[in-house]
Amino acid sequence: MGLFSKIFGTYSEREVKRTFSIVDKIEALEEKMQSLSDEDLRNKTAEFKERVSNGESLDSILPEAFAVVREAAFRTLGIKHYREQLIGGIVLHQGRIAEMKTGEGKTLVATLPAYLNALTGKGVHVVTVNDYLANRDREWMGQIYEFLGLTTGVILHSLNNDERRAAYGADITYGTNNEFGFDYLRDNMVIYKKEMVQRELNFAIVDEVDSILIDEARTPLIISGAGEKSTDFYRIADMFVKRLTKEKDFTIDEKASAVMLTEDGMKEAEKAFNIENYADGANMELQHYVTQALKANYSMKADKDYMVKDGEVIIVDEFTGRLMEGRRYSDGLHQAIEAKEGVKVARESKTLATITFQNYFRMYEKLSGMTGTAQTEELEFREIYGLDVVVIPTHLPVKREDHPDMVYKSVKGKYNALIDEIVETNKTGQPVLVGTTSIEKSELISSLLKKRGVPHQVLNARYHEKEAEIVSHAGEKGMVTIATNMAGRGTDIKLGEGVVEVGGLKIIGTERHESRRIDNQLRGRSGRQGDPGASRFYISLEDDLMRIFGSEKLQGIVNTLGLEEDEAIESKMVSKAIENAQKKVEGNNFNIRKTLLGYDDVMNMQREIIYKQRAQVLDGENLKDQIQDMVQEVIESAVDSHLSGVVESLEDDLHKLIVYMEELFLPHGRYSVEDFKGLTNVEIKEKLLAEAQAIYAQKEAEFTEEQMREVERVVLLRVVDTKWMDHIDNMDHLKQGMGLRAYKQQDPVQAYQFEGSAMFDEMIYNIKIDTVKFLFHVKLERAPEREKVVKETYTNESDNSVKKQPVKKTEKAGRNDLCPCGSGKKYKNCCGRTAV
Repeated sequence: MGLFSKIFGTYSEREVKRTFSIVDKIEALEEKMQSLSDEDLRNKTAEFKERVSNGESLDSILPEAFAVVREAAFRTLGIKHYREQLIGGIVLHQGRIAEMKTGEGKTLVATLPAYLNALTGKGVHVVTVNDYLANRDREWMGQIYEFLGLTTGVILHSLNNDERRAAYGADITYGTNNEFGFDYLRDNMVIYKKEMVQRELNFAIVDEVDSILIDEARTPLIISGAGEKSTDFYRIADMFVKRLTKEKDFTIDEKASAVMLTEDGMKEAEKAFNIENYADGANMELQHYVTQALKANYSMKADKDYMVKDGEVIIVDEFTGRLMEGRRYSDGLHQAIEAKEGVKVARESKTLATITFQNYFRMYEKLSGMTGTAQTEELEFREIYGLDVVVIPTHLPVKREDHPDMVYKSVKGKYNALIDEIVETNKTGQPVLVGTTSIEKSELISSLLKKRGVPHQVLNARYHEKEAEIVSHAGEKGMVTIATNMAGRGTDIKLGEGVVEVGGLKIIGTERHESRRIDNQLRGRSGRQGDPGASRFYISLEDDLMRIFGSEKLQGIVNTLGLEEDEAIESKMVSKAIENAQKKVEGNNFNIRKTLLGYDDVMNMQREIIYKQRAQVLDGENLKDQIQDMVQEVIESAVDSHLSGVVESLEDDLHKLIVYMEELFLPHGRYSVEDFKGLTNVEIKEKLLAEAQAIYAQKEAEFTEEQMREVERVVLLRVVDTKWMDHIDNMDHLKQGMGLRAYKQQDPVQAYQFEGSAMFDEMIYNIKIDTVKFLFHVKLERAPEREKVVKETYTNESDNSVKKQPVKKTEKAGRNDLCPCGSGKKYKNCCGRTAV
């Protein structure tokens, strides 16, 4: 491949060359566009829309459309897309990932494919990592679209449903991955079609695509409702694990991020909880509480994984260092941490709806993305999303000098050396950005700099309110900024006066991140748009990455060399070892995401069936034939399962069948065993079906045909939602037990698929039984109305902006009491009517 690339260029170079003829056409139209009046330029939009509606392809319109946007950008913002930005725009329109370095103007690049694809009238979503960027980009770039007669919208967490619907109805809609994903889930929980907010998922441009589609892909989006389990056991389990001894009672597997009880630990649990055998299947619930308490106490670190703020445990985002307000760890881990930290333990939640980012974004008709760092993850983008990565050349040559890593034997030696470099650099006035991997380490560096009298700013989750301000000053003369994971901050660091002369912005990494891509993001903060700059990483063999994943051979060589604490190594072998350690972690993380997707693919097929069923109900479809088919299937299945064909037990079998049918639809006492004696199974099925149809016809006459169709929709919607919600929980429990299948030489994902499908079939059958049962027992005076089966209390997992809503406890009202909803009516005439 090396020789091939030298002769023919890299894949990206070849793909970029393919765009040159299109870029030439766009640039050739510059003079023509300049000669148009504002009105003529705006009229181009209507012309393009008409051409598209008449069957012309977007590709054929592209050169002229891009030229129009380019001119509109100059007239509204005073900036004109340069050649490399046009290339980036073409790549995005083609449904690919454009890798563009920091400061190359990705926000402006997105306007080209967004405008072109909006001409179809199906909508374009521009996805960003936070509300601030979504709002900023919409207001900034919205000037171009609005000048050209297109509408723009922004989805912010604070919007109500009507505002969201209006924003989604715009030609181009900005918003975060979380908001788009949660709105999709909520749309599939509504009870009236008019409550839905999204349109079809047409075309998405994902900014910081690696952050959204890779880093956040391990965390599913979850919408929760209040659960019923007591929280006491989390405290009891916490007290138990706190008195255990490491190694004797439990072991920590750092590679797998797992904490497990030893034999001694299990004996301690048996004594503490007065049970015979801790490992017994009957003690699964206890094992769950203890496992989460162990993980909370000995694996999850305060100020690294989470922070305690105002009596709440708040997750710290591993990749951005931001506080993830409103997000909660699932499966009881959050409650275990709350117990550990002595704050109020929240009730466990019930999952109402869930989806992974992988499956959400794969639903778009066309997907594209842009970021400064994607190439190291190209295999994953191709395999999971069908996206290739094209590296777009920079507008000006990169002048940043990336120095070799400085490797020290101990952490102490490393910190001494990097503090010395910061102090010496600061004397020259050159600004320094110090990248750390945790809050704890950023504060350690801060304390060391204070001792040396170096003024500096700290940017991490503790101070993230000041984020934009701190970042904006990081390139000024004499500034020293310490930042936790500078990935996806969304704000360029511009150099202040006189900084170019002293060498531009210097980047100092305090250790290598698990992913090469995050290291590249930190480096990329310097050297934007041809600015000078420098970068260097300081590493010690005691760093987590090297300690856990580094090779023993490397440790041996360092020991043989007899390095002193303040001596550093610079060698290709060491750099190679570091890169191999990172590749190992990247591979592990890819496999985890792939496995998660394998599991969610099973759920996704099931989710599509359920959501399609809901859509039919919401569209007001006539479900009578569907209901009749359910009645027939339930009757036939019941007869076949009850009547075994053994003559001796026939009377008993018939009796049990009648009792079961009476529970479903038959009036009590309508039939006796004698009525069915001597009949074949087929004749019994026909007799019962005819009876069911007659009863149903009578009920339909009682309700009126129109009202009966609505009752069918209401009942089916409620049953589907209730069963689906339980099924999600059951599938989650099934997934948790799948890891053990590998020991039995089974593929866990395959086993999950097989057993999950059986569970789904069972759920579908139970939906049919409950629907039939409810419909035959519904009374006119208590006709059900549409309502959600469980009220959403909060969204969690990947949601970094949604605040938890309080769950209000209400006493059950008597039938003649005033309704607690505040309508002024009696309960039996208001909310009490909805009980089926």
